[in-house]
Amino acid sequence: MDERFNADGLVLSDHYASTMENAVLPYLKARQKTHTVQGAGGKPLYCVSCGADAPKGTVLVLHGFTECAEKFAELMYSLLQNGFSVVAYDQRGHGCSWRDDATKKDVSLTHVSDFNEYEQDLSCVCETVLKKMPKPWMIFAHSMGGAVTSLFLERHPDVFSRAALCAPMIAAILGNIPGPAVNIMCRCFKLIGMGGKRVFISKPYEGPEDFNTGFATSRERFDWFDKVKHDHKEYWNNGPSYSWTLEAIKVTKKLLAPGEPEKIACPVRLYTAEDDACVYPEPQRQFINRVKQGEWAFVKGAKHEIYRSEDGVLFPWWHDVLAFLKKGAE
Repeated sequence: MDERFNADGLVLSDHYASTMENAVLPYLKARQKTHTVQGAGGKPLYCVSCGADAPKGTVLVLHGFTECAEKFAELMYSLLQNGFSVVAYDQRGHGCSWRDDATKKDVSLTHVSDFNEYEQDLSCVCETVLKKMPKPWMIFAHSMGGAVTSLFLERHPDVFSRAALCAPMIAAILGNIPGPAVNIMCRCFKLIGMGGKRVFISKPYEGPEDFNTGFATSRERFDWFDKVKHDHKEYWNNGPSYSWTLEAIKVTKKLLAPGEPEKIACPVRLYTAEDDACVYPEPQRQFINRVKQGEWAFVKGAKHEIYRSEDGVLFPWWHDVLAFLKKGAE
């Protein structure tokens, strides 16, 4: 057994950066195929797929707000080690995927005109790359990716056999301004043609980020990706536009609309982080309680990015995720 990894193929914190650079990334690169998927409106999405030896199924990994597929390299490696092929892509306006004029001028601005475009992009990836991968198909999604996945599951109940949601953005925390005021402000800016502008409380990416104000509890995992992000301009996403913020508010009503969560057919396991400053926990409970085969788990000692927790929190949590996914492959 390689002493740099735990039994599930996660990286031990000791020498984390060197293990990622010298073992994890080369392994993924050797198995990786890159794809350009035509998303909603024909907009190109950067997508990767990695085949496992004797695969027992495929897990699609979907990142969250201001993230990218590469940020989940450690989890992708673990999935492959556990017999799952993997598909991942950068959502529109993120990473190496399509950006509109607003975000070409400011690469750290995160913008979308309509949240449904994210869900339609996921459908395009499923209809192209995923359909060529071994079944059963499952999905692991974080934060905004969890909201996109939940919308997709409500509208396409027969695609995925299981879904694991990591701190999903059923309802986003949008700062200290009351929600109704944020709603009105964003609608006004969109009405006057400024929906693609950065919200006034947000600043462009200015370099290395602050661990103490971040959403990870593992310093090693934070530092590794902070350097990756700093070195790759396409990963500089941080603040939202007025339009993105408005869409984030509207998606909560869509996800919790009468009869919508009840449409989801597959088992869903939702993980709530104990110390989450990005999304509200109660709407997560409301959502998962209405999913027919919904399961809820509370992750003590975790911030919003549960997958970047310290080893003592990350390892048992991820083992639970793997156990849930493996049940879908039995």
